[in-house]
Amino acid sequence: MKMGIVIYSQTENTHLTALKLKEKLIEKGHEVELEMVETVGENPPRAKNVDLESIPDITGYDGLIFGSPVHAFTLAPAMTSYLDQIPILENKRIALFVTKSLPFNWTGGNQAIGKMKKICQSKGGKIVGNDIVVWRGDVDKKIENMIRQFSVLF
Repeated sequence: MKMGIVIYSQTENTHLTALKLKEKLIEKGHEVELEMVETVGENPPRAKNVDLESIPDITGYDGLIFGSPVHAFTLAPAMTSYLDQIPILENKRIALFVTKSLPFNWTGGNQAIGKMKKICQSKGGKIVGNDIVVWRGDVDKKIENMIRQFSVLF
């Protein structure tokens, strides 16, 4: 299966997670490309309008994984802007993940995933899985758990 992992990463935590996921999916026999959403200039946590430097094209992928950090208790504005701009996701299998530093449930992970789901489903995408990676404690174990979960979805 041709897979696209499309992420926005500001501190490299989301990027590191995506690199490990890409490696595992390739081991499973998938053709995988990692693409970055990049912004023009600063990207404050509650920005309403985010100009994107790069808008990865997802039309050639059979399966998609979108990843983003949590900013100010919700989805990073850059990922929101990107997802709002992409075309129809009809017949695409999609998994979602976010990274965050605060371990409490009320600190935005579920809200960020919920926002991603809502946008993707409104464009016809089929959400097959999601996870939240809290960047504290044994992060490698948390990433491995997510990878194990995602590697059987596609």
